[in-house]
This record gives sequence, C-alpha cells and structure tokens, in this order.
Amino acid sequence: MVATRPVDFRKGPDAMAALVSANYGGGAFSGVIYVFRAKRADRIKLIWWDGIGLCLMAKRLEQGGFKWPSIQDGVMRLFAAQLGALLEGLDWRRVHGGRRPQAPQIAG
Repeated sequence: MVATRPVDFRKGPDAMAALVSANYGGGAFSGVIYVFRAKRADRIKLIWWDGIGLCLMAKRLEQGGFKWPSIQDGVMRLFAAQLGALLEGLDWRRVHGGRRPQAPQIAG
C-alpha cells in the first residue's frame, strides 16, 4: 500500500506503525508493506511485519525522484511488479499488474 501524502521522515518504526493504524485503516502487523515518501520525492520508507518483527527500510535516490500517485489522501494498492519499479525509481504506472499469485491446486 502506498500512502499518497508525504510524511515526517523523522519517525521510526513504532511511530510509522501508529501512523498506519491511525490514518490508513490498516494494521502495520498484517504483513502488508506500506510505502511512504518524504516531502522531497527522493526518499521513501517501507514498513512491514515479517512475522517476527517490525521492519523498516529507507531508500534515497542519488538523482531524480520517485514517481508518486497524484491522489492527495489515503492509500493506493500496487502489484509486486509495480512496487519493484517504484523502488528502482522507475515510473511504476507503466507496469501492468497482471494476475495476483494463487495458491497451487492440490489434486486429490
């Protein structure tokens, strides 16, 4: 999930988790990856629960900025390929989502 408005990048993992719960209607401990950007679009933070701990990743681009949704409030869902493009600093809007992964069918 991508938070569409910039956030205060001084926040650590606990404050980011509280932000997810308070403002985005989700649970930071659900396993969903939440992506936030700073006011300058050259920095992002990701927060997620990996099953045993709260993870926080930060990335800063040396040149250019991350492409961000134009929606002003709320969150937006991205497919895995779109998230990968976003993390690379590419225009994720050019990546088509495709199908969601499915659990394999067990023949019986």
